Amino acid sequence: MKLLIRFFFQGLLVLLPAILTIYLVWLIAHTLNDLIFSMIGHFLESVIGLELPGWLASILGFLLVISLITATGILASMYLGRFMLEWFDQLLQRIPLVRLLYTSLSDLFKALLGDHRGFDRPVLVQLTADPGVRVAGFVTRDDLSLLGLNDDVAVYLPQSYNFAGNLIIVPTDRITPIDAKASQVTTFIVSGGVSTSSERKQNGVVSPDGPPQTD
Repeated sequence: MKLLIRFFFQGLLVLLPAILTIYLVWLIAHTLNDLIFSMIGHFLESVIGLELPGWLASILGFLLVISLITATGILASMYLGRFMLEWFDQLLQRIPLVRLLYTSLSDLFKALLGDHRGFDRPVLVQLTADPGVRVAGFVTRDDLSLLGLNDDVAVYLPQSYNFAGNLIIVPTDRITPIDAKASQVTTFIVSGGVSTSSERKQNGVVSPDGPPQTD
């Protein structure tokens, strides 16, 4: 009986992450389809004057969105395109409420996906007098002269099992760079320190009952 229970929980350990990942991907795709793809597909139906099956309308909407995003990227790489996008950017920043939302989202996506990413410098931060107690985070800005702080840096501290985090300002001598990839540090923090993804890559499959097993 104990052996069956052990096999059951081992099955959960293997299947649950895969099932939840597939479900979340399906949920995101389903939400995008309801909010964007199908709506654009129905718009195309009204333009061409034909009634399309629901799945075909969604596929056409998806392809149109991908094409629009790619075309915007091509436009942004051209001089005239950059001028037009900068004009549109300045226009949005002149609207009081829209400016706050737009600039915050724009800076966030530039930090995550832009050429100059803002979450690629993992560090350990000493918050108390005890040097043995530290927290992990990412330096997002090391020039705080606009705040009158010349010897401080801004560090973002992600929260475990959450999409939130905290921004703190600490003296430069309180941080220690981490010699690891930002993606590995992010996974380590978000998982609460229990992630074994890097161990799997380095040592093979991690067994729930013992040390990593290599092929």
